[in-house]
Amino acid sequence: MRYLFGTGLIGAITAGATLLRGSRETPITWRAVLAWVSWGITLALAIGSIVDMRRADRGLPVAADSPLAAKAAKERAKAEKRRAK
Repeated sequence: MRYLFGTGLIGAITAGATLLRGSRETPITWRAVLAWVSWGITLALAIGSIVDMRRADRGLPVAADSPLAAKAAKERAKAEKRRAK
């Protein structure tokens, strides 16, 4: 449940609802397409961050470009050091 209520996901869903409400009766222009593409990217990044958090919580490796990668690498190094003792 904690992942479902993440601020990034709530923000993306709210922005999508606002965008949908605002583009119902307007013609499709390049600006509208650009707004929908931007919303799609925002939603993808929010979902990606949730996946990274879940993988890090489970002790699985995360992508190297993730903000959680450094923290996960430190935790793995500590765990390996404890196993070596």
